[in-house]
Amino acid sequence: MTYAIEIERLHYRAGKGFEIPALDLHVPSGSIYGFLGPNGSGKTTTIRLILGLLQPLSGRITVLGDSMPQQYARILRRVGYVPEQPHLDATMTVRELIAFQSAFYPGWDRARASELVQQFELDQAQLFGRLSKGQKAKLMILLALAQCGALLVLDEPTDGLDPVVRRDILSALLTYVSERGATIFISSHLVHELERVCDWIAVMDNGRLITESPMDKLKHGTKRLVVTGAPAEIGDPPFQLLSRERSNGAGEQWVVRNWEPAMAGYVESLGASIRDVIDLDLEDGFVELLRGFRGRAVHS
Repeated sequence: MTYAIEIERLHYRAGKGFEIPALDLHVPSGSIYGFLGPNGSGKTTTIRLILGLLQPLSGRITVLGDSMPQQYARILRRVGYVPEQPHLDATMTVRELIAFQSAFYPGWDRARASELVQQFELDQAQLFGRLSKGQKAKLMILLALAQCGALLVLDEPTDGLDPVVRRDILSALLTYVSERGATIFISSHLVHELERVCDWIAVMDNGRLITESPMDKLKHGTKRLVVTGAPAEIGDPPFQLLSRERSNGAGEQWVVRNWEPAMAGYVESLGASIRDVIDLDLEDGFVELLRGFRGRAVHS
C-alpha cells in the first residue's frame, strides 16, 4: 500500500497548553480519509504541520512521497487546501479570485472551474466579502479542485453550512476522487457526514491518536454487548473493552472494539453469557472511543 501522507513519531508543542507527543498517521493513496475529533483535539494543528505551516520538534512527515518541510514548494504545487476560516480577499470578485488563483498552478483546469461555477451557482461579478457563508465555502472548494492536485486537504469544509450546500460540496468531492484517483484528507467533527463518504477514519483527542482504521472495520467491529454472569476481572480479552457498566436490568453492558462473532466463546469461557450484540453507528462508536480513551487517561 502506498500513502499520500505518512507521519511518524511527530512531536509538536504549542506553549505549555497543548502538545502532540508522538503522532503516527498513514493516509492511503486514493482514499477519502476522515480525521475526526472534538474541537481543540489537534486536528487543525496536524493539518498545519502536514502543509509546512508549523514546524515539528521532531518526527517525520512525508506528503506525496516528498519530505515536509524540506520539499514544501514541490509538495504544495500538488496539494489543494481549504482552511477552516475563509482566507480570500473580500474586495475581489469571484472572477478575479479564480483568475488570481489560476496563475499559480500550471495544471489549472479552466474547464472544471467553469463547470463548478455553474454547478455551484456562483455569481462571478459578486465580491467575495458579500457572498453568503455557503457561497464562500463553494468558491474555496472550487479553487482547490481546479488546481488538479493529487491531494486535497480540507479543514472543517462544511461546518455550519446548510444540508443542501453540504450535499453539493460532498458530491463535487466524490466526483473528483472517482475521476482523478486523488486523495482527500478531510477534518471534521460532523461524524454522520464522514460516515457517508470516507473509507478510512482516524480519531484524535487531546493531541493523541485514538485509532486509525478502515471505515468498515471500525463500524462493524464496534459493538455493545449485553452480558450476564461476568466475573469482576476478565483478564486479557481478545477484543478491546472500551467501557463496562451495569445495565438497568440484569447483567452489564460492554462496549467493545475489534469484535468478531467467534469471540463469544471467550466470554462464555468466563462463565458469562451474551444476551445481545448491538451494532453501533459511527457516531456512537466515536463517542465510546472518546469515553474509553479519556477514562484510561484519568486512571493512568
